[in-house]
Amino acid sequence: MKSVSTKQTLDIGEVVQLTGVPPATLRFYEEKGLIRSTGRHGLRRLFQAHVLQQLQFITLGKHAGLTLEEIASMFTSEGKLLVDRNFLFQKADEIEKSIHKLSAIQNTLLHVAKCSAPNHMECPKFQRLLEVAGKKKPRRRTTARK
Repeated sequence: MKSVSTKQTLDIGEVVQLTGVPPATLRFYEEKGLIRSTGRHGLRRLFQAHVLQQLQFITLGKHAGLTLEEIASMFTSEGKLLVDRNFLFQKADEIEKSIHKLSAIQNTLLHVAKCSAPNHMECPKFQRLLEVAGKKKPRRRTTARK
């Protein structure tokens, strides 16, 4: 993202140019309460410069698998970030489990692609990989983190 001048307000076109977020998405986010415009200049919505960081956080949240409602709940009515740390720890644990499962699947696919066995179901390594890919990782006991 390009740097912003010391100007406090940006019109919707500037926000689009700086973030790459389409105008329709900005209007949708505004309807959902994720961002707020501060007024209009003609027909163009105006936003405070901090909306750029809000949009970065929204993108991060979406990449992490958060719903827009979950993301919206982390913003105060003034647009300040107020996160639920325990919720984020829980989401990070879910991502860790997904990474583990995807790694096992990747290893299995790579083995199948490389293995010269005529029948993979008779390959001992393939059987072990299938077993690992199909297992659920044991749940860790969650405790409050600081």
